[in-house]
Amino acid sequence: MSLDYEEDEELELLRRRKLLELQRKLEEERRRKELEEAEARRDAILRSILTAEARNRLANIKLVRPELARMAEDYVLQLVQAGRLSPPVDDATVKEILLELDSRSRRSFEIKFKRK
Repeated sequence: MSLDYEEDEELELLRRRKLLELQRKLEEERRRKELEEAEARRDAILRSILTAEARNRLANIKLVRPELARMAEDYVLQLVQAGRLSPPVDDATVKEILLELDSRSRRSFEIKFKRK
């Protein structure tokens, strides 16, 4: 009798674990889909406000320095939303933004030699 009870408890534990695992997977899938949808909306907005040359420049930069390209895209979106930049944003403007962001993000190193 006690053996059946222990087996039932183990079975119930297994069921709960399986249910929690499925719930976790569903939640991860939902989050992933939300992120993909948000990224698709962001890309659509960028496509509508950037010229083809500007998009190509950002795509090329993204291959080498994805964090710089992301910062530039975010900055362009902020400027357009704030009304400080009007679409279509051309390649020259994106180039200026990239240069500014790159100079901000680069660290300068200074090497000092101590002479005895």
